[in-house]
Amino acid sequence: MAAIEKHRTRRRAGLAGLGFLFLATACAPKWGMRVAQPDTALQWPFQPGRAKVVYEKALTGFAREKGSSSAWHAVVYGKGKDNPYSFLLPVGVATGSDGRMAVADLGRRCVHLFLPARQLYLRLDGSKTEKIVSPVGVAFDETLRLYVSDSSGKIFAFDSKGEFGFALGKAGDEMLQRPTGVAYSPTRKLIYVVDTLANRVHALHPDGSLAFSFGRRGEEEGSFNFPTHIFWSAPGELFITDSLDFRIEIFDEAGKALGSFGHHGDGSGDVAMPKGIAVDRDGVVYVVDGVFDNVQLFDRKGAFLLTVGGRGIDYGEFWLPTGAFISESGELYVCDTYNHRIQVFRITERYAANES
Repeated sequence: MAAIEKHRTRRRAGLAGLGFLFLATACAPKWGMRVAQPDTALQWPFQPGRAKVVYEKALTGFAREKGSSSAWHAVVYGKGKDNPYSFLLPVGVATGSDGRMAVADLGRRCVHLFLPARQLYLRLDGSKTEKIVSPVGVAFDETLRLYVSDSSGKIFAFDSKGEFGFALGKAGDEMLQRPTGVAYSPTRKLIYVVDTLANRVHALHPDGSLAFSFGRRGEEEGSFNFPTHIFWSAPGELFITDSLDFRIEIFDEAGKALGSFGHHGDGSGDVAMPKGIAVDRDGVVYVVDGVFDNVQLFDRKGAFLLTVGGRGIDYGEFWLPTGAFISESGELYVCDTYNHRIQVFRITERYAANES
């Protein structure tokens, strides 16, 4: 009888444990994006022209969905800048193959990571000993590992679950001075990191070891004058904003210079403060300008095509924008930094081909 009672006690304890697990799972908060949209459709070029870029939405942060204590959370944290899950100074953005999104938030000294398939939000601060201080760039690889450039002199890596992997302060034997832009090549399996103060680009293996570096200070082709952002395009080219040479430089994945375009000025097609950069499947290059508060479109050879946006706070307008990214599904993300949001646009593919 004692053995039977002992078995019943263990069974009751096991059922209680399962009940607790179910309750914890059921009560786990579910998250969604905080989205704002205009009442009227916006496109560039303006109607009646055929749209190359169409406005989709503005993302302002994350929130617990209804039924997940969201009302209580709103009372405690508020809904604006005091809400730790809203964007304060978003400067870098990237999406992964499963739709996940990472946002480097300079104002909150963290990276916001959102996994829509699990309705899960994670705030990435680093580790207990290695803290994110000044996040600038983010990039995913094909395994959904996330790489973060911290301009205080570090590169961070997190696995697909958001767990801390490593923090690097060196590229080989070379100290990182101010790492800014970061991009990943799935063909070479390399992470490319722009070091602005060193006027260098470092190519790293996924474990953080150095493959090679290229670039130096100068004005000639293949050199830099404080480069900042970088984007990898499907043909295997690297597009880098060379900020104080007021141009866009193009390299192959081995670091060989392929050309450049751009010049300083204050007119359409000129550049004043080139920041984020992205390239679509047509080869159209999108350049964010922090002085003009817009995004300018160029073809692969540098011919000016179109301007999107202008200075302001309305939909499709910008206030000191920075980073940009184009997703696999053809969405253009622009960090509208001082409007505390990320604006999302839909790109019309094969646009140039259809025009001819």
